[in-house]
Amino acid sequence: MPEPGKKPVSAFSKKPRSAEVAAGSSAVFEAETERSGVKVRWQRGGSDISASDKYSLAAEGTRHTLTVRDVGPADQGSYAVIAGSSKVKFDLKVIEAEKAAPVPSPAPAPAPAEAPGAPGEALASATEERGGSPSPEGSSSAVPDASGAPDDPIGLFVMRPQDGEVTTGGSITFSARVAGASLLKPPTVKWFKGKWVDLSSKAGQHLQLHSSYDRASKVYLFELHITDAQATFAGGYRCEVSTKDKFDSCNFNLTVHEAVGPGELDLRSAFRRTSLAGSGRRISDSHEDAGTLDFSSLLKKRDSFRRDSRLEAPAEEDVWEILRQASPSEYERIAFQHGVTDLRGMLKRLKGMKRDEKKSTAFQKKLEPAYQVSKGHKIRLTVELADPDAEVKWLKNGQEIQMSGSKYIFESVGTKRTLTISQCSLADDAAYQCVVGGEKCSTELFVKEPPVLITRPLEDQLVMVGQRVEFECEVSEEGAQVKWLKDGVELTREETFKYRFKKDGQRHHLIINEATLEDAGHYALRTSGGQALAELIVQEKKLEVYQNIADLTVGAKDQAVFKCEVSDENVRGVWLKNGKELVPDSRIKVSHIGRVHKLTIDDVTPADEADYSFVPEGFACNLSAKLHFMEVKIDFVPRQEPPKIHLDCPGRKPDTIVVVAGNKLRLDVPISGDPAPTVIWQKSIPQKNKVPAGPAPDATGDAGASDEWVFDKKLLCETEGRVRVETTKDRSIFTVEGAEKEDEGVYIVTVKNPVGEDQVNLTVKVIDVPDAPAAPKISNVGEDSCTVQWEPPAYDGGQPILGYILERKKKKSYRWMRLNFDLLRELSHEARRMIEGVVYEMRVYAVNAIGMSRPSPASQPFMPIGPPSEPTHLAVEDVSDTTVSLKWRPPERVGAGGLDGYSVEYCREGCSEWTAALQGLTERTSMLVKDLPTGARLLFRVRAHNMAGPGAPVATKEPVTVQEILQRPRLQLPRHLRQTIQRKVGEPVNLLIPFQGKPRPQVTWTKEGQPLAGEEVSIRNSPTDTILFIRAACRTHSGTYQVTLRIENMEDKATLVLQIVDKPSPPQDIRVMEAWGFNVALEWKPPQDDGNTEIWGYTVQKADKKTMEWFTVLEHYRRTHCVVSELIIGNGYYFRVFSHNMVGPSDKAATTKEPVFIPKPGITYEPPNYKALDFSEAPSFTRPLVNRSVIAGYNAILCCAVRGSPKPKITWFKNGLDLGEDARFRMFSKQGVLTLEIRKPCPFDGGIYVCRATNLQGEAQCECRLEVRVPQ
Repeated sequence: MPEPGKKPVSAFSKKPRSAEVAAGSSAVFEAETERSGVKVRWQRGGSDISASDKYSLAAEGTRHTLTVRDVGPADQGSYAVIAGSSKVKFDLKVIEAEKAAPVPSPAPAPAPAEAPGAPGEALASATEERGGSPSPEGSSSAVPDASGAPDDPIGLFVMRPQDGEVTTGGSITFSARVAGASLLKPPTVKWFKGKWVDLSSKAGQHLQLHSSYDRASKVYLFELHITDAQATFAGGYRCEVSTKDKFDSCNFNLTVHEAVGPGELDLRSAFRRTSLAGSGRRISDSHEDAGTLDFSSLLKKRDSFRRDSRLEAPAEEDVWEILRQASPSEYERIAFQHGVTDLRGMLKRLKGMKRDEKKSTAFQKKLEPAYQVSKGHKIRLTVELADPDAEVKWLKNGQEIQMSGSKYIFESVGTKRTLTISQCSLADDAAYQCVVGGEKCSTELFVKEPPVLITRPLEDQLVMVGQRVEFECEVSEEGAQVKWLKDGVELTREETFKYRFKKDGQRHHLIINEATLEDAGHYALRTSGGQALAELIVQEKKLEVYQNIADLTVGAKDQAVFKCEVSDENVRGVWLKNGKELVPDSRIKVSHIGRVHKLTIDDVTPADEADYSFVPEGFACNLSAKLHFMEVKIDFVPRQEPPKIHLDCPGRKPDTIVVVAGNKLRLDVPISGDPAPTVIWQKSIPQKNKVPAGPAPDATGDAGASDEWVFDKKLLCETEGRVRVETTKDRSIFTVEGAEKEDEGVYIVTVKNPVGEDQVNLTVKVIDVPDAPAAPKISNVGEDSCTVQWEPPAYDGGQPILGYILERKKKKSYRWMRLNFDLLRELSHEARRMIEGVVYEMRVYAVNAIGMSRPSPASQPFMPIGPPSEPTHLAVEDVSDTTVSLKWRPPERVGAGGLDGYSVEYCREGCSEWTAALQGLTERTSMLVKDLPTGARLLFRVRAHNMAGPGAPVATKEPVTVQEILQRPRLQLPRHLRQTIQRKVGEPVNLLIPFQGKPRPQVTWTKEGQPLAGEEVSIRNSPTDTILFIRAACRTHSGTYQVTLRIENMEDKATLVLQIVDKPSPPQDIRVMEAWGFNVALEWKPPQDDGNTEIWGYTVQKADKKTMEWFTVLEHYRRTHCVVSELIIGNGYYFRVFSHNMVGPSDKAATTKEPVFIPKPGITYEPPNYKALDFSEAPSFTRPLVNRSVIAGYNAILCCAVRGSPKPKITWFKNGLDLGEDARFRMFSKQGVLTLEIRKPCPFDGGIYVCRATNLQGEAQCECRLEVRVPQ
């Protein structure tokens, strides 16, 4: 809706839009007016359209429709709709039926929030032919609709901001679109008003800057939105866009109109009387009911009525401009011609307009309209005064500036007054005024902040769903204004329920408390000096088991410990025994420290033998292990019992005991025997260079079990330390604290006493995490991907490798980001989603059932770089019998790898084998391919290369026949050579004439029909032009030259006229024809040589015979005779004359041979006789006294004026009494002005005062009454 109190400028609330329709279909155009009942006309080519079989016109309320049936090529063209004084144009384009797109049904104009490149923007917006805003709401968009990026953008802009118009108080948006397909980072855009006023520091209530990015079309959209427009917003604007290595700018204008109705556009209608309504003259609709005319609003807002060719259909002259330049005697004639009947109102306004043009009396030079200064610098505001002694005041936002320290410095030098502001801050951004007496001049100071730079960039992050994310970035200035963006869209404060922004000095934080899958993307922090970019990867929450629980075999009264390690230290879980939840007590303890969960069972009993499981909360996984109870068999034997080891699986087949590296290994072996046996622990170390000589270790045998393998045995007898043996009467305990890989092997337990011996082999296997793999290798580096390859670790930790985990980081960063949550089974992986031009490093982890290895060394740094796109606009420039000239443009996307050059190849039509046209690459965008077979039909293609390799090729669409094309000779004579060519003597002559023709034409030069001869004139010919060159021209080179171009029996000719000019000779035969009074008449003849050009005139000089100093009397004089006046009587004079042409004056002058004397004539002075006049006059008061009322205690003054000759005598009386002797009264008389001063009067001083003037001619007096009031 229009704003209250303001009338819309346009009569249309909805305008018809241009359309493309298929031949044979119907085209429908709709328009809506602000009011119903408005008469609407449809036109085509300036002629009205009426309802017929071809056209259908419909009107329903405010909606008006034009339908064109059975559209054909003849219907294509420009149409218009007219309502009142508003006219909107639109176009109808007819396309072939098979190429036609679906005709869009009439729909309202797209909303401002519609995405760039939407289908609704494919049609060009209609243009309005009348003044004011194109939008009835007082707001408009200054950018025509566009669909996507064009095929060949100019510079960086896909679409530039266009000129716009808006009504006062309305809104307007200027948009710029920038192609982002070839940009690694978003471009930097700045908006300016005028030449240097940066609008980024002025963003606020009336001005907002917005930016967005469309991933589908890869186009950046930047908008400048102006709301509540004022008249001061009008003017020129500029948009600058820059990237790392490119720059582009665009200028556009904003016009702000006063909010006036359509009927008020004719300013002259206000000066026409309402009585003329019946005489056939046009009267404004808004004034036809007015009884009297009110010109106040019209005169105050005269700027809104400046003539604009777009306001009315007929172009009219500016009446006020004509009146301002005309003399007052012409006012009545001009008013009659232009129909202005109210002359009094016209003169009143014209007088006000001329008063505005009055020059300032206090200032010689005022302040500039605006100044700009960078933050922290100083600025000087200087004015020049007309009076060097005038007093100056400086105001800031209406408040006088006082001198305080070194902040403000006031300087006064002559008529210059300077205000210096040091260390400018944002508080100094204000309006300043310089006041001198009653005049003042104003300016506005804009303080520009320095660009805020990124000192520490953002880091890539990889998190799980529900985890907390915190991005941190450091900038160069505390408290700087920054913007956070996600995928090019700004994160606003309204989204604080999701995002939290925090400032800590120079550090800025973006916090996401609980990450979701939708939060994944690229996040950027943008400042006025750059931006930092990072990627957030959010993956679904998965739990990894770094260490599973293992089966345990323990004896009675021993301790059983189940331990597992998971990836999330916050995960809780439940321990189960045979599927039932295990309740902790004094003997059973459950602990959770970090990622490690433990179940400890003290004093194990046979009832504890069961299946134990750990179930993490919230995850569908189950970790299980079994507890085996080791029974101790006690046999009652008589004394002298041979020793025996009591194990379930004794001796012959070794048992394997598995222990995790770092855990405690305790082997508790029960023994018996009488007397008490001696226990010996030994560790067998196999010899790797020996081949087993007996049967396999799993073969059965009664005797010589130790002879099956060849071992080096190490005796274990320490009772303290990491590896120790403790022996009691009934058992022997072997303990290893923190098992290591070296502890792995076969342990032999031997018990002996006098009766016999027993022996058991126990196999201990230590399992650990794998060793770190070697550094991965990078290959197949692309634009945003690469292939990572690695080798398995040298040691798998005793367990098979389950998979690998890959991480990457930016080279300058310290944060590694995990690339996979599911283990990689293969030894290679294709990593994606990297940023082109950024240097990365990779590392890999190996994972087995025990856990994850240490990270591998980082790979060699690498940079994802993609090859450039194909070159554009490949074209054949020229063809000869053996050569083809090609040209092309650089590719649209170059990438971070830059551009190394181009390769050119060709092949015959129908063949697939391409031949290189040159060895290596060329950096130019054109090439001449030589040594081609004549008559061959060849295809050509061009590739762009960079460090990533060659890009896609672009090839010629059609084969090129290698054969010279016969072309008629044609001289392309430049325009400046088609007229007479003039050169001065001694100057070089260089005439270049381009020509066309194939094969190479023969060029012939002649002068006056004769061939050119001599060394002074040289001819230089090339395949495309010919040059006539003369090093130093002389007069003999003048003449008519002819150049002939010939190919076989075809020719073309051109004629050139060369004129070599020089200085003229002096005039001839100068004579003094006559001398009279103070004058001398001279005459001479034209020079004999005019320098081969027209004589422009003569210079006449005179010289006094005494001093012989020459003075110029006449310059550029065209005639050959003159009169020299104002000569001095009694002196003798010489005269001389120079001749002039376009080269200059003649070197010599024609001079009179004898001096000419000016005689002294006799003069008698007779003084005039004057009649004496009598100026005597009787006294008379030109200004009498006036009655006054004054307040007691304050001096009072009575004034009057008198004239008379001789000077009259003045006497003052009060109530008839002479006041000449009273000291309380002072009397003054100056230039006929008489003053009586009464000092501090009291009520007694009231009465009748008389002033009497007397001289010889008479007497006069005047009187007044004085009332003295006492204050209440």
